Amino acid sequence: MPATAAPPTPFYLIDRAKLQANMDKMVRLRERSGARVLLALKCFATWGVFDQMAQSMDGTTSSSLYELRLGRETFGRETHAYSVAWADHEIDEAVGYADKIIFNSLGQLDRYADRAAGIARGLRLNPRFSTSGFDLADPARQFSRLGEWDMARLEQALDRISGVMIHYNCENRDFDLFSGQLDRISAEFGPFLERLDWVSLGGGIHFTGEGYPLDALARRLRAFSDRFGVQVYLEPGEASITGTTTLELSVLDILNNGKDVAVVDSSIEAHMLDLLIYRENAKLPQAGAHEYQIAGKSCLAGDIFGDARFDRPLAVGDRISVQDAAGYTMVKKNWFNGVAMPAICIRETDGTITVQRTFGYDDYRASLS
Repeated sequence: MPATAAPPTPFYLIDRAKLQANMDKMVRLRERSGARVLLALKCFATWGVFDQMAQSMDGTTSSSLYELRLGRETFGRETHAYSVAWADHEIDEAVGYADKIIFNSLGQLDRYADRAAGIARGLRLNPRFSTSGFDLADPARQFSRLGEWDMARLEQALDRISGVMIHYNCENRDFDLFSGQLDRISAEFGPFLERLDWVSLGGGIHFTGEGYPLDALARRLRAFSDRFGVQVYLEPGEASITGTTTLELSVLDILNNGKDVAVVDSSIEAHMLDLLIYRENAKLPQAGAHEYQIAGKSCLAGDIFGDARFDRPLAVGDRISVQDAAGYTMVKKNWFNGVAMPAICIRETDGTITVQRTFGYDDYRASLS
């Protein structure tokens, strides 16, 4: 779409220059480690910037048929297909889009291996530990359905797969923790891994974060690859887009209920759902003596972005930028309360703003029946 003035708030604003800083780290890691990196579409699927990301990443990985198709059609390059469970009516279409298909269980592999015989097949391996601090997101929680770990069951798959996916990190900023856990995987599953062609170590490694020892990670990945003779893959989601995007809001009302509250034209329930799910606060301004609770406009009592500080009192019409608003936002946004859906905008490298997509009443109406 042509460059134009920004639309009325709310809108997500993706900054290509900041995105490029992450992409440069992707290239550096790929070149020094030999690993391939695939964008995890479950975290970020805004295909308006895939033209840029595809220059620095090797492809996409998915969690459903629709994500898989989107990756194939809009990103291209290597396309990995994963789902916790494929349905009979999905599997043939999925195989048609994918370069690799990764089954979650031995039962799914048994059911669909023959129908996927024309592409590379893999299995999810659950190491039974993770770095997640949330039980809700812990793939190694008790009775987890996410992957196989019993060596006898893994051995049954060996003649039908060429690789495994091991996803056990969650925003892990600690390189030493990652390295130590990779040692555990090597010790427990090494004889199995060395009979494979590729191993995906999943996502959740915060290697584009400030101060992360990127070169140490590269050396560690290359050593793992050399030891087992496998092609290593990473599946960065947040690491791809961290620090690149804001959610731009406007103040609609100021009130005091014992503390100053600014009501904005957005909602965490509708536009930043993970804040509500994980009971976290948005990244808001924190400089100044004037403190406000920033509250969403939905009817949900707990629709609160968090507390912020400003260098002057807020007024109706003032703009607020919520930082780091790309991951698990646009892929989860919804029409709760019929709150206006944020537009999706891109700040180009020359500073102009492209309005990529707007949403109106017709979109709201069409989402229902």
